[in-house]
Amino acid sequence: MALKPGDEAPDFELPSHTGDKVRLSNYRGRVVVLYFYPRAMTPGCTREGIRFNELYNEFEKLGAVVLGVSTDPVDKNRKFAEKYGFQFPLLSDVDGRVSELYGVLEVRGKGVKSSRRTTFIIDAEGRIARILENIRPAEKHADLALEEVRKLSK
Repeated sequence: MALKPGDEAPDFELPSHTGDKVRLSNYRGRVVVLYFYPRAMTPGCTREGIRFNELYNEFEKLGAVVLGVSTDPVDKNRKFAEKYGFQFPLLSDVDGRVSELYGVLEVRGKGVKSSRRTTFIIDAEGRIARILENIRPAEKHADLALEEVRKLSK
């Protein structure tokens, strides 16, 4: 069954690019911007991550948390975060379990698993408020996510 607005966001724990474990439920009481991206260091994901980083302080002012998730290993996400100075955690879903739980896991050529570019806006009670999908160009994701967070904080 696909997730939809109003559903409780499935809880998970994943390692971040810093090596820390991040559990979604630890952010109850805050809005969470959970964005899935296909591959670190690719042009679209780089533009998307840079834009989330540019807007990071705006999300923070609204009390929102930004979490990026991909099927990349911790080491690759660490290099990605360090290269671009990302101020938010990049989470490694290497086995694709969390991406599958959220309905965004794709299997590409030669069985390579990746996350489909999708953003879940999760309200302070842990429910999915909005799902942003199929947004082109990729960097627009962050701006649309910020609009949704602003709506929740009114």
